[in-house]
Amino acid sequence: MAETSETRYRVGGMDCASCATKIDTAVRRVAGVADVSVSVMAGTMTIRHDGSSDLKAIEKKVTGLGYTVSPFTGSTAPTRDHGSHDHHDHDHDDHAGHDHDHEGHDHTGHDHAGHDYDHGETEIEGLHGHDHGPTTGPWWQSRKGRLTILSGAALVAAYAIGHLVPAIGSYAFIIAMLVGLVPIARRAVMAALSGTPFSIEMLMTIAAVGAVIINAGEEAATVVFLFLVGELLEGVAAGKARDSIQSLTALVPKNALLEDNGQTREVPAESLAVGAIIMVRPGDRISADGVIISGESAIDEAPVTGESTPVRKGVDAVVFAGTVNGDAVLRVRVTAAAADNTIARVVKLVEEAQESKAPTERFIDRFSRYYTPGVVVVAALVAAVPPLLFGGLWSEWVYKGLAILLIGCPCALVISTPAAIAASLSAGARRGLLMKGGAVLETLGKVTMVAFDKTGTLTEGKPQVTDIVCFGLSEAKVLSRAAVLEQGSSHPLALAILNRAKADGLPVPPAFELEALPGKGVSGKVGGETLDLLSPSAARERGALSAEQDARITVLNDEGKSVSVLLINGAMAGLIAMRDEPREDAQAGLSTLKSAGVKAMMLTGDNKRTAAAVAGMLGIDWRGEMMPEDKQQVVGELKRQGFVVAKVGDGINDAPALAAADIGIAMGGGTDVALETADAAVLHGRVGDVARMIELSKRTMRNILQNITIALGLKAVFLVTTIAGITGLWPAILADTGATVLVTINALRLLRVEG
Repeated sequence: MAETSETRYRVGGMDCASCATKIDTAVRRVAGVADVSVSVMAGTMTIRHDGSSDLKAIEKKVTGLGYTVSPFTGSTAPTRDHGSHDHHDHDHDDHAGHDHDHEGHDHTGHDHAGHDYDHGETEIEGLHGHDHGPTTGPWWQSRKGRLTILSGAALVAAYAIGHLVPAIGSYAFIIAMLVGLVPIARRAVMAALSGTPFSIEMLMTIAAVGAVIINAGEEAATVVFLFLVGELLEGVAAGKARDSIQSLTALVPKNALLEDNGQTREVPAESLAVGAIIMVRPGDRISADGVIISGESAIDEAPVTGESTPVRKGVDAVVFAGTVNGDAVLRVRVTAAAADNTIARVVKLVEEAQESKAPTERFIDRFSRYYTPGVVVVAALVAAVPPLLFGGLWSEWVYKGLAILLIGCPCALVISTPAAIAASLSAGARRGLLMKGGAVLETLGKVTMVAFDKTGTLTEGKPQVTDIVCFGLSEAKVLSRAAVLEQGSSHPLALAILNRAKADGLPVPPAFELEALPGKGVSGKVGGETLDLLSPSAARERGALSAEQDARITVLNDEGKSVSVLLINGAMAGLIAMRDEPREDAQAGLSTLKSAGVKAMMLTGDNKRTAAAVAGMLGIDWRGEMMPEDKQQVVGELKRQGFVVAKVGDGINDAPALAAADIGIAMGGGTDVALETADAAVLHGRVGDVARMIELSKRTMRNILQNITIALGLKAVFLVTTIAGITGLWPAILADTGATVLVTINALRLLRVEG
């Protein structure tokens, strides 16, 4: 058996699934090619071949279709086994052991501001059928937008000329038609030469030329313009996912502090070799995957794991590139080169997950494989058979044949889907539901399993004070004293205490002799009292906890809560418990999904104790302590079990799973990357909006089915009446335009969806 090789290319100029289909069809026809995977969003093509294939011929095929192509220069082969990097030991420290840092270090996980991205490839003028224009800028600046405007202007001019100078009106309409039809016809020819003869462009070309032959140039020009409008509606929805995936790498700092012969010097992070020792200062992003060899600090892992609060890590603990060091200097031994660190793997996982998706063929394209030749054959038979076999008049039957060709004009069919999609996208956008095109809408209605991220998706994304346990003092005094010590801190748990004190209107006097106790907590003095706010482990070291109090802390920890212990003059005063709580609408949103017959699951990078507590409150199945590739793997397992999976998340740690799912949905307030990688976005961040999006999809698909029934039903009626001689050319034209009007009005009903 011949050994199979794999070659990967960067492909520029692809904008939609139809582009991928044409490339796929063309390349599969090359001898020796076993399989082709094309990803529009990643801009890549992977070919499996037996080694006998002429790779230059393959490149020529792709460039002939109007795309740029170049060998992929990625650092690793696309078939690399991600499992070989299974060094993510989730030994999460107790949440309670947070360190209250009062130097205001930045704990934010994402800094997308101010980065310029180099769009490595320039799109060439191509004939690939679907130019959706630039990824930035208004639609009217795209080639497709300019062509649509030009075609519309030519149509208006033709109507004016026809009214002022009727003698040349028909020629004006033919010229107006050609403005839009010439590019469409050229694309139809290119598609036919690459193995897709009955493309939607070919259908339009035959219909428009047929309309001109039977002296219906006005209809032909209008049909071409409406086709371009339909294409433009799809084009406006095209996203910028390709660039956003690459922008992930902006999370990794450009430079690192390398230890060399007892000295530290700044070097480019990409130059770090495995085994090198780097120093990470408080507040800095960690520049490489590695293992801590000295120091202990709270690490903000939100960019990678979605962990809601910083995790305390010490010697021998694993740290990831792109995460933020909290409060102490760390020395880290590098375990992965820059091209293979966590963020780089997330980028690769996203690209590969998208590449493995089969391109969605539009319904009209599939239907036209049978519809186009069918209409042409019926029209030809009607025009030729009666005169040849039964002595009919050629003029009469050619007229009927051309009328049938006009009845077969795909205008109503072409507009039926984009009109419903455009109306649905508009209705959704008004309610904060963004969906990227028709394929997304179609699949959303079929979803049977929704996998939610926890932090920032099912929960608020920031800890809140949930319990104040007092020992001889009032709740107000315990909270006020704790807030005194937390003033000026940017730690999420400190902010939770300060926000609760502010909400309760409690006084927070200034503290004196404030001192941070690394890894333990913070101490200070106020009003003659010595105050300590400690982690439970630090309080145990001081012998400040009774067995009963320790048991109470254990109960709170088991509920997924972080606990801080307040001591006043060395004696136990109270416990403050905090947790990232579920969103107000989470329970109702999950219930709505359940009533619609859709199952739900929670996938989180948070520790299992917290995950179990939140899942228990919401009554949902869960998996905890998951890295990005783990979430992607679970999504794959669910799909293999027969579920149509939607993944909902808000962080870049969700990006691979968002891409691997049938539908990826980004929650509002999520990172740019999650929003761009996802197929859809819920801007208001309501869990219930996921169910509303699925319902909107189902309404849209019903509407499209109604539109297709209207379009084909009217055509079937007039096909029969034309052959019977009851109706002629003008009723045939009215059948088509009437169907178009009815279909459009029906589609616009979607705009009235309440929400």
